[in-house]
Amino acid sequence: MNLSERQEKIIAIVKKEQPLSGEKIAEHLGISHATLRTDLSFLTMAGILEASPKVGYTYTGVGIEQFLFDKIFSVKVGEIMLSPLLTPQDTSIHDAITNMFMYDVGSIYVTDENKKLVGLLSRKDLLRAALNSNLQSTPVAVVMTRAPHVRTCTKDFTILEAGAVLLDYQVDSLPVVDETDSKQIVGKITKSRIFNYIMQQARQTETNR
Repeated sequence: MNLSERQEKIIAIVKKEQPLSGEKIAEHLGISHATLRTDLSFLTMAGILEASPKVGYTYTGVGIEQFLFDKIFSVKVGEIMLSPLLTPQDTSIHDAITNMFMYDVGSIYVTDENKKLVGLLSRKDLLRAALNSNLQSTPVAVVMTRAPHVRTCTKDFTILEAGAVLLDYQVDSLPVVDETDSKQIVGKITKSRIFNYIMQQARQTETNR
């Protein structure tokens, strides 16, 4: 996202003569202070300018790209994670496929009798199983990706860190596990959830310009 020509001029004026009141900035530009309010609000919200009562506006040295990066990609997984779909390891492949399409999810997390993570079922796992197994009698434990090979994250991961894991290992979702128990599932984060969040924030920022 680019700054408008007027916003660029405001930044240049403030950098040169800071601190500067809104009225003085408007005077430099030959427009009313009321006309300038939206631009000043955006630049302050973006962290490019800082507004101090009785002092005026000063330049922080932070560009719009750094602001967007910090605002969006430093968000923690715990703030945007989804509820996971869990299934016991003795669930039949048939029932798992039914649940996957009923809840419209791309992965199911398999748990033991204590609700602890033992594996993951992806659409690919279930499609492969459907071609070679007796769906009614074969448990998902036979075809799941087992826990030692399941990539996870915690709520304290940033979405940038989680996204890097998703990309590096070419998986669609990560179980979010408790910080003190790597088998205790507390949520999930997916490629689509991260993408949707980034787009929502980008659109909101564009609207607030």
